[in-house]
Amino acid sequence: MGGDMADEAADEMTDGAADDMADEGADDAEIGDDGSGRAVTPAKSGKFDRLTQDEGDVRKLTGMYKNWFLDYASYVILERAVPHVEDGLKPVQRRILHAMKVVDDGRYNKVANLVGQTMQYHPHGDASIKDALVQLGQKDLLIDCQGNWGNILTGDEAAAGRYIEARLSKFALEVVFNKKTTEWMLSYDGRKEEPVTLPIKFPLLLAQGSDGIAVGLASKILPHNFNELINAAIAHLQGREFQLYPDFPTGGMADVSRYNDGLRGGTVKVRAKISKIDKRTLAITEIPYTTTTESIKDSIIKANDKGKIKIRKVDDNTADKVEIIIQVAPDESSDKTIDALYAFTDCEVSIAPNACVIWDEKPHFLGVSEILRRSAEHTRSLLGLELKIRLGELNEAWHAASLERIFIENKLYQLIEGCKTREEAYAAVDKGLEPFKKRLRREVTLEDVQRLTELKFIRISRYDSEKADNEIKQIEEDIKTTQYNLEHLTEYTVAWYERIRDKYGKGRERRTELREFDSIEATKVAVTNAKLYVDRAEGFFGIGKSMKDAEFVCDCSDIDDVIVFTKDGRYVITKVSDKAFFDKGIYYIGVFKRNDERTIYNVLYRDGKNGPIMMKRCAIKGITRDKEYDITKGTPKSEILYMSVNPNGEAEVLKVYFKPRPRLKKVIVDLDFSTLAIKGRQSQGNLFSRYGIHKIVLKERGTSTLGGQDIWFDEDVRRLNADGRGRLLGEFKGDDKLIVWTAKNQYYITGYDLGQHFPDDTTYVGRYSPDRVYSLCYYDQGQQYYYMKRFTAELSDKMQDFLDPEDRFVCVTERAGATLEITYKGAHASRPADRIDVDEFVGVKSHRAKGKRLTTYEVDTLRMIEPELPPEPEPSEDEEADGDMSTETSGGNTQSADNAASVSEKPASKEASAGGIVSDAGLPRTGSEAGGVAFEIDRPKGDADQMIDPEQLNLF
Repeated sequence: MGGDMADEAADEMTDGAADDMADEGADDAEIGDDGSGRAVTPAKSGKFDRLTQDEGDVRKLTGMYKNWFLDYASYVILERAVPHVEDGLKPVQRRILHAMKVVDDGRYNKVANLVGQTMQYHPHGDASIKDALVQLGQKDLLIDCQGNWGNILTGDEAAAGRYIEARLSKFALEVVFNKKTTEWMLSYDGRKEEPVTLPIKFPLLLAQGSDGIAVGLASKILPHNFNELINAAIAHLQGREFQLYPDFPTGGMADVSRYNDGLRGGTVKVRAKISKIDKRTLAITEIPYTTTTESIKDSIIKANDKGKIKIRKVDDNTADKVEIIIQVAPDESSDKTIDALYAFTDCEVSIAPNACVIWDEKPHFLGVSEILRRSAEHTRSLLGLELKIRLGELNEAWHAASLERIFIENKLYQLIEGCKTREEAYAAVDKGLEPFKKRLRREVTLEDVQRLTELKFIRISRYDSEKADNEIKQIEEDIKTTQYNLEHLTEYTVAWYERIRDKYGKGRERRTELREFDSIEATKVAVTNAKLYVDRAEGFFGIGKSMKDAEFVCDCSDIDDVIVFTKDGRYVITKVSDKAFFDKGIYYIGVFKRNDERTIYNVLYRDGKNGPIMMKRCAIKGITRDKEYDITKGTPKSEILYMSVNPNGEAEVLKVYFKPRPRLKKVIVDLDFSTLAIKGRQSQGNLFSRYGIHKIVLKERGTSTLGGQDIWFDEDVRRLNADGRGRLLGEFKGDDKLIVWTAKNQYYITGYDLGQHFPDDTTYVGRYSPDRVYSLCYYDQGQQYYYMKRFTAELSDKMQDFLDPEDRFVCVTERAGATLEITYKGAHASRPADRIDVDEFVGVKSHRAKGKRLTTYEVDTLRMIEPELPPEPEPSEDEEADGDMSTETSGGNTQSADNAASVSEKPASKEASAGGIVSDAGLPRTGSEAGGVAFEIDRPKGDADQMIDPEQLNLF
């Protein structure tokens, strides 16, 4: 039976439950061993009578899982896998801490000895106890460890129990134990007493986290920050709102937008912290919770072997801190590789919390906020109980001291002389105390009299009344303080939490950075690890070996989508596979990028067998995979005559030759696609001609008609986007650049590629202009003076130091004509404020220049006064009319080729070719575009009122 139970438990339990059921099976096997190695049949005690039926020497188990399954499940839930809400511990953890307290003498104990001590209370194997003890030690809160306790970063195991030592931490001794407030029960064998729960005055469950799987039930509570938990408990006691988010010992970055208060259904995405050392080298310095550097390295190697990423080498140099160095392949982008690492390796993991705790002998699903509230209230009640016990002890001490003073000062001990029995002595002393009993706070008991009669003569002879009075006064003061704390129990609990935070919170700052993650589309970051082939005539396409004799199309990834067009205008989007069939007569096939608004399809098609010739331009963004669509009207026997796919909205010019026929004025006509407006994929297009076409020749390759691309910078995820999220940086095209400033007093110039990553300490991202002058004030720590420097940013993609690391940045402006106002303090407080013309004060030099000292006086404040921007000029009536005409031209082109070369005789305006994008004059102007302040400092309206305190403000 023991083996079956072990197997059943192994299916239900995991390593996170600390007690694995295999140990229970081992214990059951030991029951049948008398020490000699022979199997011994236990005597029939009647306990299992209803489970067995005697048939001679054979005993059959008839109903264990039918009748006792619920009991077994309840046992695993209550005694193994799920922590108790009051102390946040599972039974094995509670017994370990209790055993360590029993043997605690301030010195380290061998872990093997602690395991043996715990086995007096825990009815399972030593291996599970040792594993649970190591896990507690690795959390670095309750146990002070010595020796090789393993490494949570690398996954290295701890040394054997005989080689490592442990003792309770100072925090545990102060917060976890109190015999007077502990509820006790007998251990499993009745020989010892163990606590029902430990009187922990701290939200330990949320600080350490917990993970366990029971029968049909699981619990997963993520760890939280020590100081944030205390702050939240204080906030609850003071009636304020609070929010809790996990903080992992391995650091990393976490997106907690779907945390759901730790309840079932929530998700936390955790990412490794990856930085760029140079263009070809990446460094992982923090890893996600639940992973190790070894598992991350293995996942990177597997992704590389599968062709998901391209790297040359990966080295794990982790010791006390994480350091995984990745060498990127020469032909790969480091920014794209970072995204690919998040998409295809363990550098990003999703954790599903499921907060389940034991409360009132039953499992309950509670959010972490509710767990925190119950912990804070439980701490308050425990502190109140301690105060009540303390008050009772102080009253007893006052009673005893007062009795002793009365007994000695009034020489009542002389009444004992002549008494032959104890009873006579007790009666004499009690009678002598009768006049003084009104001074006391409670009745005099027999025990009080006995204690007085047992006083030694030397104590009576050396009794100091003054010292005794001082002691009684001190006790009375302590009683008043204790009573006050009881009456103001909430304030006392808040003070307790604050003392614990001040005493033990240093060095326990948040390790996990809370961020919002941008979604990474795997198809956009996957490397091209396959080749796409097509058999146009037979209608097959794919990346498998069987297609290698067909026509090569392009390089792609094995997770890409492809779009396939047939000659009659039908198309479908499907996932690439080894070999697939759409239909005979494939006209075009290529890799499809979902939600791509800039890829434009230029199409010339015949509507039906003898129908008119239609022309259209459209974008195909997102449609249902494997569903058939039409690029034409869908008329039977329609045919694509010409089609081009333009990744940046290019519009070419075609030379179209018509079939000769009477009354046709021109046989050759130019078709300029830039004259067509870009419409939806379901639009039928514009009429081009009703005559048959002999052939089509490309006359001129066109340029983009989409104009620039509006780029936004999302501060939350530190990424660029074209979706309108974050702060608009402006319209970018061609060789436009961005300037990036960091908190380390550095900047660099980069392009506007949406896939790039920015440093974690980025403070500002804006448009770069080589002629823009930055006027910057800073405090020189070496000279102890304020300086101003003016410079233009150099075009370099490498980090440029514009200040020494120890100097303190104060403020900066990029607007010409600014004035700096300086006020003074200290010995120079009476000096009037100075106003400095920024443009005239110092010349424009390199960012490496030191600049010019502002003043030698003691500075109070610096205020940058900037000129107001001139208002935008209103467009004239002629300009408005021109704009209306251009809009009309771009919006409704229904021209026909029937009247000679009408297509080429009406060139579109610039606005029309850009698909309706207005000119730069109509764009909303940001600070950088308008030549304004490059760095916002929570500026109120009215720049002249902006005050900057150089002693307090450090923008970077």
